[in-house]
Amino acid sequence: MSKKNYAGIPDKYARIDEAKVVLIPVPYDGTSTWQKGADKGPDAFLEASENMELYDIETRSEVYKKGIYLAPAVSEDASPEKMVEAVYKTTKNYIAQDKFVTLFGGEHSISIGSIKAFNESFADLTVVQLDAHADLRAEYEGSKNNHACAMHEASKNTNLVQVGIRSMDISETDHMDENQVYFGHDLHEDWMDDAIGQMTPNVFITIDLDAFDPSILPSTGTPEPGGLFWYETLEFLKLMFKKKNVVGFDIVELCPNKNEKSSDFLAAKLYYKMLSYKFKYQDSNDEDEDE
Repeated sequence: MSKKNYAGIPDKYARIDEAKVVLIPVPYDGTSTWQKGADKGPDAFLEASENMELYDIETRSEVYKKGIYLAPAVSEDASPEKMVEAVYKTTKNYIAQDKFVTLFGGEHSISIGSIKAFNESFADLTVVQLDAHADLRAEYEGSKNNHACAMHEASKNTNLVQVGIRSMDISETDHMDENQVYFGHDLHEDWMDDAIGQMTPNVFITIDLDAFDPSILPSTGTPEPGGLFWYETLEFLKLMFKKKNVVGFDIVELCPNKNEKSSDFLAAKLYYKMLSYKFKYQDSNDEDEDE
C-alpha cells in the first residue's frame, strides 16, 4: 500500500503526535472461501475517502480536525496465526498511546487480533458484531483463525451482541447465546433499545460489510439477501455512541469491484460517520481543533 494521508487531509491533522484517531489498514485475505479480494479493500476504501466531502451535515462537524493518523499497513500474511498476532500487537501498541484505534480490513479474521487487544485494554468489554454470518466456528479448514471463526473467541471472552445474522452452520448454535442475537428476519421496531440494554459500558464494534443488504453494498465476499440498510444502521450506531463508551471499531470484508464503486464509497462514508458520532457524543467537551 502506498503511504498517504487518510482522505487527503492536511499533514497537520495526519501526524501521530497530534492525531486522536489511528487507522490501521490490514490488507489480508488468506482464509476467505468464496469471492477473493478483501486484501484490496483498504486501498479501495482509502481511494474513496479521498473523494468524500469532509463536512458531516448531520453532526455539523469536520471530524478530521481531531487528527487521523494512517498507520503503516499490517502486511503479515505468512499464516492466519501470524497475521492475528501482528494485528493484536499493532492494535495494543496504539491503544497504549491513548489513541482511538480503528482498523479496516481485510477479511474478518483480522478481528480476532483487534478484539483480543481491546479486551485486554478495557474492562468488561462488549463486542457488537454487525454481520450476515455468525462466524462462531471453533475451527474451520484446519485453523482457529479462519474468517469463519472470527467471533468464536469473543463469544467466550467478551459480552458478544450479534446483529443482522442470517446465515450460519448448525454447529455454531453450540456457541451462540440466542438471547443476544438479533437475526436479520427478527429485526423489529424496538430491537435497537433492547440490544443497547444487553451491552456493558465499554463497547467495541466490528462491522462485516455483508451486514448490509447487497442492494446497497454488493462488493463483499459473501453477499446475503435481507441485510441492513443505511439509515437504520446509522440510527443504531448513533445510539451506541450516545449511550455507551465506544472504545474502537473495525470494518472488514470490502471486496472492491472496478465496475462498482458505490460499495467503496459506502464504506468510506460509514467510517467517517462513526468518527463523527464518536467525537460529537463521547468527546463533546473537547475544544475544536484550530482551522
